[in-house]
Amino acid sequence: MRMSGGSRWALRAGVGLTLAFIYIPLAVVILYAFNESRLLEWPPPGLTLEWFDKAFENQGARDALWASLKAATGATLLAMLLGSLASLAVARHRFFGRETISFLVILPIALPGIVTGMALNSTFTEVLDIDLGLFTIVTAHATFCIVVVYNNVIARLRRMSESFEEASADLGADTWQTFRHVTFPSLRTALVAGALLAFALSFDEIIVTTFTAGTDQTLPIWIFSNLSRPNQLPIVNAVAAIVILLTAIPVYLAHRLTRDESVTGGTGAAGATAVP
Repeated sequence: MRMSGGSRWALRAGVGLTLAFIYIPLAVVILYAFNESRLLEWPPPGLTLEWFDKAFENQGARDALWASLKAATGATLLAMLLGSLASLAVARHRFFGRETISFLVILPIALPGIVTGMALNSTFTEVLDIDLGLFTIVTAHATFCIVVVYNNVIARLRRMSESFEEASADLGADTWQTFRHVTFPSLRTALVAGALLAFALSFDEIIVTTFTAGTDQTLPIWIFSNLSRPNQLPIVNAVAAIVILLTAIPVYLAHRLTRDESVTGGTGAAGATAVP
């Protein structure tokens, strides 16, 4: 589509304003992570790497980081299993209430976190009588991480022609062989992208975690707990900068995977192996 010079500049200005609106606050936090003063001064009087050293030496921050990594990994694995199964059921089978099930699977990500947290806390403590800890964090995070895996996988399945699976069955492959040689190769990038997004979503979660963590402390909870302590504020800024980096990496990789797939227009058929 041809555009006038004025329209192009207007679009560029709109993109610039949007990016500034999103990323200037993050840039301020990153800049404060290098602030040599313990006080928040603008502009910072000088720059230093001291707070990053102290952040890595802080036992509480290290323990919280390890807890976040374990919780995010567990939630991602559980979301991959349940999300892929749900997407296969909805995309490859016709049954009464199929669209309702699809709606119910994606609903948790739209619910307010505080409502989800209260509901899970009551279920764990009152109904199931389970002590709050890492297990309840993983289970709680999986309830909304399933959504990103489900959305990625079902979108891929809907673009993939069922004729490949039917051809595999015609050649004598059973259900498991068809899945292993035809369906799964087509879903790999979608699964990986969904897993990366689920990991990032779980790693940063704080509201639901607050209701389901018990005495455990993830990194977002550690940051929130220490934010009001003036002597810890520079370290908190350094940890926040590290969290931004750790979150950006999986999101960037997921974006690259989905972008490369859309550019090549692959449906996985070329990589599918015929089963005799």
